[in-house]
This record gives sequence, C-alpha cells and structure tokens, in this order.
Amino acid sequence: MIATWFVYTILVCVALYLMVMMFYYRSLYKREQKMTKITKDTLSDAEIVVRKYQVQLQRALGNIDILSDELTKVKNDIKSLRQRNAQTRIENDKLRDKIKELQGKIEALL
Repeated sequence: MIATWFVYTILVCVALYLMVMMFYYRSLYKREQKMTKITKDTLSDAEIVVRKYQVQLQRALGNIDILSDELTKVKNDIKSLRQRNAQTRIENDKLRDKIKELQGKIEALL
C-alpha cells in the first residue's frame, strides 16, 4: 500500500514537473518566435532603407557623371572662346595698324 502510494506520488510529481517544464519551454518558444519575427521585420525594414539609399546613391552618381561631362564641355568651350578672343584681338590690332597706316597715307596725300 505504501509502495503504491509512493509510486503514485512520484508519478504525479513527475507529471506535474513535466507539465510545468512543458509550459515553460512553450513560453520560451513563443518568446523566441516573437523575437525572430521582430528581427525579420527589422531586417526587412533595413533592407528597404538600404535599397532606397542605394537607388538615391546611384542617381547621385549618375548626376555627378552628367555634371562632370558638362563641366568638361564647358571647359573646352571656354578654351575655344579664349583662343577665338586672342585671334580676334590680333586681327583687330592688325586692322588698327592698317587703319593708322591708311590714315597716314591719306594725310600725306592731302
């Protein structure tokens, strides 16, 4: 009788212990699932932000390329304008000298 009571008591204690451990591990599992879900959501949000900034960076780099191309074109235009300006100054000086020469000839004839 005492042996059966002792066996039943041990079985009930083991059953209670196993139930408590089951609920404990179940709560740990649910908590871990929540943390995993939060981590996945955070990672997906981070990926979206990274993609957004990556697209903005690509656009900015494209704009920089376009601006650098335009800058080189403008520099080349400025160089050609300076050359033309120098040539026209030389031509203007030659024409002024010719005008002075012709004025001198006209005055000599008068």
